[in-house]
Amino acid sequence: MASPPAGLSGEDAARRLSLVGPNAVRTHRASGWSVLGRQLRSPILILLLLTAGLSLFLGDVTNSIVIGVILLISVGLGFSNEFRAERAAEALHSRVTHRAVVVRDGAPQEVDVTALVPGDIVHLAIGAIIPADMRLLSAKDLLCDESILTGESMPVGKDPAPVPGAMALGDLTSCLFMGTVIQAGNCTGVVVATGGRAEFGRIALDLGERQPQTEFQLGLQRFSFLLLQVAIGLTSLIFIANLVLQRPVIESLMFSLAIAVGITPQLLPAIVSTSLATGTRQLAKRKVLVKRLVCIEDLGDMDVLVTDKTGTLTEGRISFTAALPVGTGVSAGELLTLGLLATDVEYAESQASPVGLNPLDAALWASAGAASFEPGRYERLDVIDFDHLRRRTSVLVSEGGAAARIITKGSPEDVLALCGDTPAGVRAMLDEQFDAGSRVVAVATRAADGLAAIGPADERDLVLAGFLIFLDRPKATARASLDRLEELGITVKVATGDNPRVAEKVCDELGVLSGGTLTGAAVEAMTDAELAAAAREASIFARVSPEQKARIIRLLRQSGGSVGFMGDGVNDALALHAADIGISVDSATDVAKDAADIVLLDKDLGVLAEGVMEGRRIFANTIKYVLMGTSSNFGNMFSAATASVVLSFLPMLPGQILLNNLLYDAGQLAIPGDRVDKEQLLAPSHWDIGFIRRFMFLFGPISSLFDFATFALMLVVFDAVPGEFRAGWFIESIVTQTLIIFVIRTRRVPFFRSRPSLGLVGASAGVVALGIYLPFSPLAGVLGFDPLPVPFFLALLGMAAMYLVLVEIAKLWFYSRAAQQPVLPRPAGGRGRSHHIARRAARFSTSNAGHMLHHRGPSRGRRKTKPARSATT
Repeated sequence: MASPPAGLSGEDAARRLSLVGPNAVRTHRASGWSVLGRQLRSPILILLLLTAGLSLFLGDVTNSIVIGVILLISVGLGFSNEFRAERAAEALHSRVTHRAVVVRDGAPQEVDVTALVPGDIVHLAIGAIIPADMRLLSAKDLLCDESILTGESMPVGKDPAPVPGAMALGDLTSCLFMGTVIQAGNCTGVVVATGGRAEFGRIALDLGERQPQTEFQLGLQRFSFLLLQVAIGLTSLIFIANLVLQRPVIESLMFSLAIAVGITPQLLPAIVSTSLATGTRQLAKRKVLVKRLVCIEDLGDMDVLVTDKTGTLTEGRISFTAALPVGTGVSAGELLTLGLLATDVEYAESQASPVGLNPLDAALWASAGAASFEPGRYERLDVIDFDHLRRRTSVLVSEGGAAARIITKGSPEDVLALCGDTPAGVRAMLDEQFDAGSRVVAVATRAADGLAAIGPADERDLVLAGFLIFLDRPKATARASLDRLEELGITVKVATGDNPRVAEKVCDELGVLSGGTLTGAAVEAMTDAELAAAAREASIFARVSPEQKARIIRLLRQSGGSVGFMGDGVNDALALHAADIGISVDSATDVAKDAADIVLLDKDLGVLAEGVMEGRRIFANTIKYVLMGTSSNFGNMFSAATASVVLSFLPMLPGQILLNNLLYDAGQLAIPGDRVDKEQLLAPSHWDIGFIRRFMFLFGPISSLFDFATFALMLVVFDAVPGEFRAGWFIESIVTQTLIIFVIRTRRVPFFRSRPSLGLVGASAGVVALGIYLPFSPLAGVLGFDPLPVPFFLALLGMAAMYLVLVEIAKLWFYSRAAQQPVLPRPAGGRGRSHHIARRAARFSTSNAGHMLHHRGPSRGRRKTKPARSATT
């Protein structure tokens, strides 16, 4: 599709969008049908429905109806909670927008990336994620990181010159590809392919809509496999034993399947989804906005934080304090003027507003001396924009029609390297400022007669004019925030483009114990293996470029840490992309916020600590449900299996088992809002199936001991008939399962040293009351219960007290053993390529699922006609 030099018109863009569909590879609309499908996909559930139908066909109408109603309520509970969580995720995703600067109707404007169409002319700068497959129109010092497509870690140089012949994707230097990142420079390009027609889009679509599983989800999967093994073993033994005892086949089958369902925490997906949805709301109250629900898990998993210095350890209010000339030929006022002239943005615009200026330039233009600057006296002939490799800006300026001169402003080390002989005492002056914690910018100049334009080669033979001094004081709350992160087991490292002595001074004033400093020059000289070892020990990375920050992050991740990076500038975007969890702030540049997974409304490490605690709280509450459910359910089902073989009748009917499990699970829906003990938040936790197995096999049999005591009580003391026996065990099971929540939910002494939430107390009390009421309710006959004598409840009260005491003793013994700490190290190397593709694909998401069908293009033939594949387009 052709595009005029002035870009598309709004009408033409709208027409093309309706024709090719949105630039999207994901949908984020919550689908009730897909959630319901997941609820109904359980093989055990399907078997139970078939068995209930067969039982109905054979005439056991009552039991079939009871099972059907219970299953319906169970599915409904799971559906309502999971769908509500999906709606929360949809609302969250809809709040996050990713924008691109395009030329339409002859003027630059920002549009959502999903609204891009072939023919759009797009402007891109360092740190930006390329929003579509594009053909370069112009480029300046352009390097692209295409590792997400090619796997190559080295950046690729890009140029508008056509590449002759058929070339591999990595050799198409005149093309930019969706999902890759601009590592240096800036460019303008025309969109040639969007959505599923782009190379990245095709790969993302092939991965499917579902996100690759996180460590948390993989743990759930391993846990489900453990339960499957236990369920198969128990149900098989029960079914065979009942057949040997010549029990009816259908009754034996239904009882066995009910046991299988009973041992499974059916509402686990709903608990997890509800926990994550609750977490997003809690984080929002704490001024932490997450872009996707799974980001909460990543945040809680973080054990290394690499952060910039400005605004986190310092106040972020940079002020210009002095201009220090180095000789007699330049006054302080003239030095300030030279600094103002060496600015990327036009002088009149800089004087009027700090928008578009870096923080140091903004502070310079906000100083008192800048008010007397007269922009009309100067003509800027050319400029070499600041970049993070050169760390300087150069301008070619003429004053009042006089001969032009070059003015260079930047880091002292880089500017001094371009100067000739410098006055004595310059190094001592510079060291004095660094030791005081000041940020220093050097200014140098030389005559440039006859030059109309300049390039990097012209930055030579400069004469040092002096230093501009800035100050950014340490933040008063930084020390307390660092202490909180340390309590949470998070190692904090500082990555800054500033001088190492300035960074060390700030850390020293905050009382931070440093593990050493690595400079950008040292980082550049190291191999990956050497840098990985050094980065684990170092606390400060100074004078590092954006590429070096990203490299440090990648190597820290490969060492086995879960690494977060916090930054707010254009130069932080590459590191934000490279981290396990990218963190930015609401006041950050658009590029940084776009690259981040989490946005803090306050640039404060204390706010971040709150977010980490919330992520860990969610994991802790999920594990509570798993431990409670597996131990109680395993114990009850083991008791049922044993009793079914010993007794002449079934200890519980299949419907009663399912009802028992449903009531217990429903009470656990309050767990996501439960309190969590402080010590459970002090380190990231990971799934440990061995720990869960040991927990289940210790506490499950303890539950069975009291079940057997109940059996003896009902048979020997009360001479109970089957209806009374089932009612007695049903009530005892509900009471003990529910009360055990308050012991297992904490490693402390329950109630006295660890108070549960009011919601959990209320839900548990409601479940116990309903369980006791059912055998006396009008539904008792339908459910197969007979009323119980009053002495039973007195005995139950005593057994419940003894049960809680025994479980508390067992808990103290269990946790006293070092082997029972349920924490595993995160695997080295971090997450795989599919995770990063899916993470990046999330920005190309639409709520219109219907468009996803036709914007993908022809299924396989599309690769032959893709414009991005042609080297001469």
